[in-house]
Amino acid sequence: MQPVPRCGAVTQPRACQEQEDSLREVTLSTQRLRVLPPAVLSNPMLESLDLDRNKLRSITGISKLCNLKKLILSKNEIVDFPNEIQSLVCLEKLELNQNQIRVIPEGIFSHLPRLKHLRLNNNRLGALPRDLAACRGSLQYLNISNNLFRTFPQPVLQLAHLQELHIQNNGLRQLPRELFQGQSLKMFKANGNPLREPPSEVCAGGIQQIRNYFNQLQHNSGQEDKRVKTMFLGASLAGKSTICKSLKQGQTKLVPKEERTVGIEISEFRIEDFTFLFWDFAGQLEYYMTHHVFITPQALVVLVINLHMYQTNDKTFKDLVGFWINNLSMRVPNSVVLPVGTHVDCCREEEVEEKRRDIMAKITAMLMERKSNLAHFINNLEGSEEPEFYMDQWERLKEMENCTLTILNLVAVNCTDHRDIKKLEATILEHVKNEELFPEVVRVLPPVYRQVEAAIIDIAQSEEMADHGMMDFQYLLSKLSHYKHLANLGRELLQDILRYLHRIGLVVWYEEIKHLESTVFLQPTFLITMFKLLVRYRLVQQLESISVDTLIGEHATIRDRSNWVWTFKSKAMLCHRAVRALVKHQLCLEGMQEVFEEIMGHGPHRGRGKLFSLLEHFELCLEVRHTEALNPQATEFVPGKLWETTRGQGESWYLFPTYLNQTEEVSEVWGGDHPEDLHIRVYFSPEIPEGFFQRFLVKACSFYSTHWVAKATCLLICNGKPLLIKENNQRAYSYLELRYRKPAGRTGFQFAWDFLMAVVFIVQKLAEEWPGLHMCVKTPCRTAGCPAELIWPDMDGTNTMTKEDVKTCGTCGHRFGTELLLPKVPRELEEPPSQPSAHYYVTSYGTTTFGTSSIHVNKQNISNE
Repeated sequence: MQPVPRCGAVTQPRACQEQEDSLREVTLSTQRLRVLPPAVLSNPMLESLDLDRNKLRSITGISKLCNLKKLILSKNEIVDFPNEIQSLVCLEKLELNQNQIRVIPEGIFSHLPRLKHLRLNNNRLGALPRDLAACRGSLQYLNISNNLFRTFPQPVLQLAHLQELHIQNNGLRQLPRELFQGQSLKMFKANGNPLREPPSEVCAGGIQQIRNYFNQLQHNSGQEDKRVKTMFLGASLAGKSTICKSLKQGQTKLVPKEERTVGIEISEFRIEDFTFLFWDFAGQLEYYMTHHVFITPQALVVLVINLHMYQTNDKTFKDLVGFWINNLSMRVPNSVVLPVGTHVDCCREEEVEEKRRDIMAKITAMLMERKSNLAHFINNLEGSEEPEFYMDQWERLKEMENCTLTILNLVAVNCTDHRDIKKLEATILEHVKNEELFPEVVRVLPPVYRQVEAAIIDIAQSEEMADHGMMDFQYLLSKLSHYKHLANLGRELLQDILRYLHRIGLVVWYEEIKHLESTVFLQPTFLITMFKLLVRYRLVQQLESISVDTLIGEHATIRDRSNWVWTFKSKAMLCHRAVRALVKHQLCLEGMQEVFEEIMGHGPHRGRGKLFSLLEHFELCLEVRHTEALNPQATEFVPGKLWETTRGQGESWYLFPTYLNQTEEVSEVWGGDHPEDLHIRVYFSPEIPEGFFQRFLVKACSFYSTHWVAKATCLLICNGKPLLIKENNQRAYSYLELRYRKPAGRTGFQFAWDFLMAVVFIVQKLAEEWPGLHMCVKTPCRTAGCPAELIWPDMDGTNTMTKEDVKTCGTCGHRFGTELLLPKVPRELEEPPSQPSAHYYVTSYGTTTFGTSSIHVNKQNISNE
């Protein structure tokens, strides 16, 4: 009989180590626990306990675990803070986020001298206990975001070693200067608070900008700045420009049809002590692709509706009102919207009142439908068999439930009547004075901020300033230093002030874009002019009207122009020469040809210029290259060595997804859907936002450079494997469909789900720009005709969503391998025999890594064998 080896025996060191580790670390997440298991409480060696996503309301007996260093209690049902935690004197990490805790009693943290990490976010806290200061020597991370704090919790100021503080989405109006006096704090997040001092736009610049702000306030008392960004939205010819200019000039100012807004126009004026920054957005759908760049929260939205054109039916409402309400609900869900009806002089008095009631009733119904849909989604998750798997989605839906548009009463205006314009002005002023509606309208600023702003406006309006308003950063600094009180203005302080002015919309400075980091747009309207050069209404007609002189200047012919028009109509692509000729032609029409080289780069084939940097940064176009299948000048490929690529001699082409038309090319390359395909759907509610799919194309195709695209479909290729994405955007049935040919073997499934998940994460990341947009991933049942769909659990960045090997459809009763429905690699599956050559010929270089697969893919060219 063989003796059993002791734990320290050489024969089984690994097994003994694993047994010891299992005693020290226990994970019991998503087990639906209501009490702590006795086996856990009887383990004095335990150092780490994860109880995430259970149904715990108390943790009776936890005090027995005197060696516990890490305790995770997030996403449970805890209302009363557990007093027994004070016995865990070795505790270093404590997470109680996403519970319902309202109060933390005194006397807990004074017994936790080693606590380094504390998460209390997403609770109902309005204060912190004074004895949190007892952790001053140890606490480094604190998250109290998404609570009910109205004043900054003073115990936090005594945490001398705090490095990371999250306090987003509370009710704070002021931050204490003392918080930023030490040097320990490295990360600070406070967005989502109605901050006045410092303003949110200053906090967005980071800790150093906040420190600089308070340093300036030390030398001078702060000045109140009452400023309102006002966005005029509405369909084409609604009268936005007329109202905007009439308000600014204080008298009726009719704008002829031929002078309607092209892109966006910006102006500033004052009513009493309020400064209004008017942004007048063009109504044509082509321009909507640029709106996401400039539509921002914390603004008054004036939705202009042509009452003469409006009819009391669903179609007219959708076109003139519903489209804008829907997109505002998704993009800036906390906005205040003032509907303004125009052209009342063309309507009877009773007709105006009837249309006003109809519009307000339909808007109310839209918001009620949204609320009802959110409640339905929440009930579905709560009623599922395993609600603990959907806690993040549930939390997100609850947040969305609390975010809704505030719709003010519609004001009917006769744009030709001065009295109506004054009435509208008084209505706007009354609303912006309401602190409940506009808690951030007042900002406290150091005097130097106002002085620099006044000087910049003076420079921008001076005769020596060119119409385009572009200025080099260093030159601007030297110009400002000539002003009184600004002689000692430093580079860092100017950067801070420019960031602030950029965020409120007065100037534009894209320091994060390499080709634009040294350029400040003192007149943002020129930036819009740059956008509308290529993102504009009737672009084909603009192409066709390029003059012969312009063509000759770009070494092109009339035949070239015809080819450009044909290619653009059929493929939404323009070559580099076509873009240069188009931009030069339009700048000549605007009388601004002197900025052509700066915008487009020097020479027909050299330099990218500012325009393409802007368009690509905001995902409005994608550079693509036409190259030969084989390049005789390419360097030799040697395995294990970096391959130096040879720059292609072909002309650059640019794809503009906004202008794509429906084409059969993608379907032909894909070859039709198969019942065996891996098949998932990403659902959107209320709908897929306008322009979303086009921006997704730019993101995805810049990563997977072998692709075929059409108006509502896209085929991506990675390592010779195709992935199809289709857009379906119908009311109450909006989704992106992803399909991938059924793989074989563990490696095949691993790669397939890595590829699918990478694309899902691209979609998810883009969707974050629409805070009011609900996104949900589902897998349809694989049984033909079965309507059931499996909702995906929360995605935490890993591909491990379930441990089950088989899933059973609750509708048809059929069983399927989990790897066919969710990201999972089958446990034991024999590798298939070697397959014949792939249908695609792929060349690639560079390295890209995602999931657990490392794939050599950065740029690819692909052709059928």
